[in-house]
Parts: sequence; structure tokens; C-alpha cells
Amino acid sequence: MALQCGIVGLPNVGKSTLFNALSNAKAQAANFPFCTIEPNIGVITVPDERLTKLAELVIPEKIQPTTVEIVDIAGLVKGASKGEGLGNMFLGNIRSVDAILHVIRCFENDNVIHVDGNVNPVRDKEIIDFELQLKDLESIDKKIQKTEKLAKTGNKDALECFEVLTRFKKHIEEGKSARSCALGELEVKHIEDLQLLTIKPVMYVCNVEEENVLTGNAHTKALIESVKDENAEIIFISAAIEADIAELESYEDKQAFLADLGLTEPGVNRLIKSAYHLLNLATYFTAGVKEVRAWTIKKGFTAPQAAGVIHTDFEKGFIRAEVIKYADFIHYKSEAACRDAGKLGVQGKEYIVEDGDIMHFRFNV
Repeated sequence: MALQCGIVGLPNVGKSTLFNALSNAKAQAANFPFCTIEPNIGVITVPDERLTKLAELVIPEKIQPTTVEIVDIAGLVKGASKGEGLGNMFLGNIRSVDAILHVIRCFENDNVIHVDGNVNPVRDKEIIDFELQLKDLESIDKKIQKTEKLAKTGNKDALECFEVLTRFKKHIEEGKSARSCALGELEVKHIEDLQLLTIKPVMYVCNVEEENVLTGNAHTKALIESVKDENAEIIFISAAIEADIAELESYEDKQAFLADLGLTEPGVNRLIKSAYHLLNLATYFTAGVKEVRAWTIKKGFTAPQAAGVIHTDFEKGFIRAEVIKYADFIHYKSEAACRDAGKLGVQGKEYIVEDGDIMHFRFNV
């Protein structure tokens, strides 16, 4: 399951520096707006210590972690919804991603220009929100115009669609994002085709100074207060620290560097784990001598759906799944030992896969 997160924000907030640290793809990082014009795309592995421990026991020929695509999108300015700056390009690129990583400058540095003259994370967030909301209103208004005439004829589906669209329009006009508007399962179909920008899940990535990575600062406190009703993910990261870590060659050097800063893991690890939580994702594993591999699924997937992530034929011809819990595999140290201990379960089509399950699928094509 390919997962794509878009890094967005105003120019000069640290997006490209963070992107470089995440992917080691060398997007140009410079002290002026619109440094990133075409979206840079980097693929990063998802950190999961469980995969490493499984590999130590199985000793496979190959280890395959799951991955996330990170898209570094051009900085946005006021008026983007009307095409100002690189607005149309920005809005087109953001429409295709699964989640938004909104990088917000929460550090003071006179040597780094701010496009609005001073650091104010709440204002910066609202600029991005406002432009995305305007674009969503444009999309909603167009569909309302198409739907209204049919609704007036008494068409039941059109009436329901018109009501949903009108509710979203009012919600966004109040300065709120679509993601915070309550929506029933049957109503989702009426807005799916709009690909609303503000309905995408968002994580606020506060770019702070080195000394504020653990505790934040006055800027992060102001931002947290402003988004307290959004139920959003918020993390503190120093893009400069992440860039330094990315330059270190060995795992040992990286751990020593982190220890000196009082950190247990790189910010990128926390960011990706938070992204998983944001998107309601889980991981299951396949483990054999040829390969130990992590697979990404949506929480709530049934065994056939999880099998379909490997190949559609696995889902179509699903017979059963053999499942070992991660803790049991680590305790008994092999599939054979788990089977002998009665810790290998045989599950059917209704089984809901749990995070960390080690699975083997039986199927018939």
C-alpha cells in the first residue's frame, strides 16, 4: 500500500531541509522563496524494530521494510488559491497526497528571511488554511451549481447531495477545515469526487531550535492552543538536527549524536510513526528464509484484504490465513516452535488483522 505524505508550508520554514533529512534526496535548500519548484519525491523506509528482531531469528536472504513517499511541495503564499506565486502548482500537487505534513517555523533566526517579516506560527498556519479553504469552496460551489437544478425536481439523491454540499460550504465559510465537519458514511459519496484539500488528515511539524526539541517554546505553545479543537497530530522537530543526523554514516554515530542531545530516536522516526497513527494504518509481517517483510494495511482490514496488499490474486482466491502473534514468535523463536506450542492460529475470511501479526496465506487461483 503506497503511502504519500506532502510536506507543505510557507517558503523558508525548513521544508526542503527536512525533506533532505527524511529521504537523503538532495532537494536544493536555499534562503529564498520558491527554491522548490517541481515537487521532489523521496522514498523513506518506515522504522520498525520488530522487523529487525524477526530478521535476527529467521536470518532471511532479504529484509524488506515498508516505505513512505515524501513529496516536497513548493512554498505557498497569500493568494495561492487565485494563482499567486506558484499557487496553482502547489494546490494541484497537494491534491494527490494522502496526508499533509504542515511544517511551521517556530524558531527565531535573523539570518533566515521570513516572507511576512516576523515569526508567527499561528498566522502562518492560518494563511495555509485560508488558501486551501478558498480552493475547497470553489470546488463545492461548482458542484452545488450542477446539483441544485436536479434537486429542485425532487430527485432524492440530488437533494441529499445538495444538503451535504451546503453544510460543507457553511462550515468552511466559518473558517473551518472540511476534516472537522461531521459526516455519515452514506454521505461521503457526495464529496469524494471533489478531492477536498482540507479534508486530508494533517500533522503540524513544528520546526524548532535544537534546545527546544524536547519541550517546545513560546511559539509551539501558541500553535498548540490554536489547534486544540482540531484533534491534530503535533510534533517538534529540528530540521537542522535531522540534517546533521542524515550526514552521519554509521548507526553507532547516530545513536551517540542523539544521546548527546538527550534524544532516543531521530525526529524522522517519530514523524513517520505519527503519520501511521494519523492515517489509521497498521503493519503485518511475512517471515521466511527468502524474505522477512513488513506490509502496510488500514486498521480493520480483514485477512483477505491484507492478502490483497501482496497480490490481488491472494485476495480473490483466499482460503485461510495462518497467524502467529509477534510476541509469541519472539518468545518461541521460530514458526515451527510456535506451531508445536499451539500458537499458530488458522483464521478465515472474517478475521481482522492485528498490528504485528505474522501471516502466511493459503489461496487458490
